[in-house]
Amino acid sequence: MTRNSKQNRWLTLMALAAFFTINAHAPARAGSLQLSDAAPGKPLTMKFKAFDGREVDLAKLQGKVVLIDFWATWCGDCRAELPNVKAAYEKLHPKGFEIIAISFDQKKRDLQSLIAKEQLPWPQYFDGLSWDNKIGKKYGIEALPAMWLIDKSGKLRDTQAQQDLAGRVEKLLAE
Repeated sequence: MTRNSKQNRWLTLMALAAFFTINAHAPARAGSLQLSDAAPGKPLTMKFKAFDGREVDLAKLQGKVVLIDFWATWCGDCRAELPNVKAAYEKLHPKGFEIIAISFDQKKRDLQSLIAKEQLPWPQYFDGLSWDNKIGKKYGIEALPAMWLIDKSGKLRDTQAQQDLAGRVEKLLAE
């Protein structure tokens, strides 16, 4: 083997090692991410793989009322709202209420830690891009928390669901 071929082989191995090291710590790719435009009263399409591996497809949740919760673990207002979100979920989940969370976190371990501590059972979208979050950018989310409600037919009904969340969900469940 010549000196140049040994160097090329060494460089190739180093490049592969660097690639796999970097990608082992990167967030999951959102290659299967599917989103429609959002407009009140219109159907919303949202399909992605949650950070825990679950496949999330809003179309498969028709017949249920769904909260889309745009949030982050570092957001004080989001953390303050969490007890209300959990209470609404515990009370109304048996009646057909679901939650999909869109995390604006950069560090997966921060999200994992809070989910474990708070025992949050709903799926979380995570791409590690913070304010460049693909779903947040698509829908123009500029402040957190942002809470949207999807009715049983899959239409976006409310983009300001923070106040009286349980009451708003109950109203949609009754329709």
